[in-house]
Amino acid sequence: MTVTIVGSQLGDEGKGALVDLWGGNADIVVRYQGGDNAGHTVVEGGEEYKLSLVPSGAIRGKVGVLGNGCVVNPRTLFDELDTLRDRGLDPDVRVARRAHVIMPYHRVLDGIEEEAKSDDDLEAGTTGRGIGPTYEDKVGRRGIRVGDLLDPDVLRDRLEYVVPQKRAVVEDVFGMEAGEEFDIDALHEEFADIGRRLDAEDMTVNAGDFLGTELDDGANLLFEGAQGTSIDIDHGIYPYVTSSNPTAGGASTGTGVGPTVVGQGEVVGIVKAYLSRVGTGPLPTELDGEDEDLADYIREKGGEFGTVTGRPRRIGWLDVPMLRHAARASGFTGIAVNHLDVLAGLDEVKVGDAYDLNGERLETMPATTERWAECEPILKEFEPWPEVDWAAVADEGYDALPDAARTYLDYLSDEVGAPIYAVGVGPDRAETIELVDPFERDA
Repeated sequence: MTVTIVGSQLGDEGKGALVDLWGGNADIVVRYQGGDNAGHTVVEGGEEYKLSLVPSGAIRGKVGVLGNGCVVNPRTLFDELDTLRDRGLDPDVRVARRAHVIMPYHRVLDGIEEEAKSDDDLEAGTTGRGIGPTYEDKVGRRGIRVGDLLDPDVLRDRLEYVVPQKRAVVEDVFGMEAGEEFDIDALHEEFADIGRRLDAEDMTVNAGDFLGTELDDGANLLFEGAQGTSIDIDHGIYPYVTSSNPTAGGASTGTGVGPTVVGQGEVVGIVKAYLSRVGTGPLPTELDGEDEDLADYIREKGGEFGTVTGRPRRIGWLDVPMLRHAARASGFTGIAVNHLDVLAGLDEVKVGDAYDLNGERLETMPATTERWAECEPILKEFEPWPEVDWAAVADEGYDALPDAARTYLDYLSDEVGAPIYAVGVGPDRAETIELVDPFERDA
């Protein structure tokens, strides 16, 4: 069967922790979109692992697959694999031959273009990892795919076509000097060597065929989304979005596993108990102005700094219209709520229950970001819950949660129309209260 993990907000929901938890019953963990802009932090036995490209299931010794919907920086991939091996793990990661490769010139262009956008308030807050420019080349049919690295002659042809175009953009459009990242011979030498390593380690696969065969043989597949619904290129707050589809539909197009297969499985939305994000753009429930001290408190307590960038995240009350939008876009069968412990001990706990847009009550997000920016949150207040021994609560289970916290969770479940599968009350796997293992729901 399949289980698809989807971020319900703006990324940073703690998806990696749930992938790690439920990965125990998975045979293969598959990333279906994004690249090394996806920060996943997994904590096991007090050991912290920060991953940006390798699927989170690697910590559990599972086979990991980077699907065709991903963009892959081979330098990052091998750095992460080597680091995990140095820490005593033996990761088994396969890469789709149809996945596109992040080249050095993509990273250069990412930085140049983001700087140019900053003057027009269109800055998306990218990680500077070359993700957007790589997806642009994919759609423009001038990209280099993992399979191309395996054939030096094909790689040379691809580079000779695309690199002069990229050099011209840097020199003629932006008036800058193109460096070694635009040297065809140097790029060919490095990436042909990468192709030989991928081949020698038998790391590349025809993803759809590989995964389909495993499913036919009874394997459990866990699809791991990166980022979150509201920065989906189609369903998010455009243009402040990522360049791929974190929603559940991306699990099909980004892997080659059919939508009827994904749709018959479980789709679990991961929710942070409050809202956070890195980057610019509107945020109706943001805690700012006179609430900035509260935002600072939550940020420090929750460790709200980007895994990839280290940037402090903006903080807001939970945005429930955003969750309703996410549930509809992906068809959640269940939700997991993380960081419930971070809200403990506050004098007040609120959520944005709906929006007021020029006197009209909206239950979900408007289609355009400009209208979303005009929305005022209609806040709903909950009774706060106290600090408790969260490790003991995690050990005892859901009924040990403070009553007010369970009221909060019941409300969220009702609003998204899906049951609670898990509640995170700390960073370690042992600090997640599991109500349902989606792999065993129909068992």
